[in-house]
Amino acid sequence: MLRLLVLAAGAVVATAARNAFDWDSITHMYAFGDSYTFVGGTLGHANFSFIGDAFDLAFTPAQLLQNQIIFRNTSSDGANWIEFLTGCFEGEPSECTKQLWDFAFAGSDIDGNLLPLHHNFTVPLDDQVEQWVTYASEVIPHPEDSTMTAWWIGINDTGDSLGNSSVSIQFSFRYPKATLEKISNFTEFFETEMTSYFTSVQKAHDNGLHTHLFINVPAEERSPSSLGSPTKAASLKANILLYNSILAQHITAFKATNPDATIMTFDSNSWFNQILDTASEFGFTNITGFCTCTDPEGFFWFDSGHPTEAVHKLLANAIETELRDPTFV
Repeated sequence: MLRLLVLAAGAVVATAARNAFDWDSITHMYAFGDSYTFVGGTLGHANFSFIGDAFDLAFTPAQLLQNQIIFRNTSSDGANWIEFLTGCFEGEPSECTKQLWDFAFAGSDIDGNLLPLHHNFTVPLDDQVEQWVTYASEVIPHPEDSTMTAWWIGINDTGDSLGNSSVSIQFSFRYPKATLEKISNFTEFFETEMTSYFTSVQKAHDNGLHTHLFINVPAEERSPSSLGSPTKAASLKANILLYNSILAQHITAFKATNPDATIMTFDSNSWFNQILDTASEFGFTNITGFCTCTDPEGFFWFDSGHPTEAVHKLLANAIETELRDPTFV
């Protein structure tokens, strides 16, 4: 039976039909999302993906298996959280103890039919899952009791939806939209997005990915891109909190219709706020500016919207701590 829990900041919650989850037994990690999660690959779109782009989603089994993770090619310009979590930093994923198969694409929203693509080569979440199902699901293993899938999406959606009327619309043969109406009801809009989101999650689940980790949207209103405008920061914060609330409802609904699923969540919003509120305790001396440089020591932010490698390492440690002792209901 499921029940709601009041969580400490950043806590992972597991709601599972099985009363067991062993992080040490996980040998295969799949990921879908945006720039916070993507890793560069030798067959990816440079600085955006592990493999492929919107112009060429397809790849052969040999290309997938021989594709290599590029060392320190993430949005932090160093390793990111999922590389720290798996220990898979470079080379062929199959050579890692915990294989990292990362289909996240930098700049992604949930669905190109709902928000304009950042670039005409961007692969939104729905196409990331379609790419995996079509070209990868029967090529790379996903053993039942040793596979986990991470979902981290919504950072771009919550920001792009605020300024949707002035977003520069990129032409894409997959999403040839010419206009975009102003969003007047964000609850309705995010509900529509969640329908698309969880259609993709269901597709992944139906194709063998049964253990899911959902991460909500962090406190992006505290990033340098927002701090210069209190009005913008307040609007973005409200949008993020609304999105996260609706996401939580849909996670619960997904569990109710998929009792065979193991579902965990990580509250990155609370975790980001906690670290930013006590930054000096973690060695951060600058949390309002950024340093897009080779050694951003002391900086929380690498650029105006992405955290540094040091933040990603702390985040991975926090997630792993919870995965080693999740709360089951």
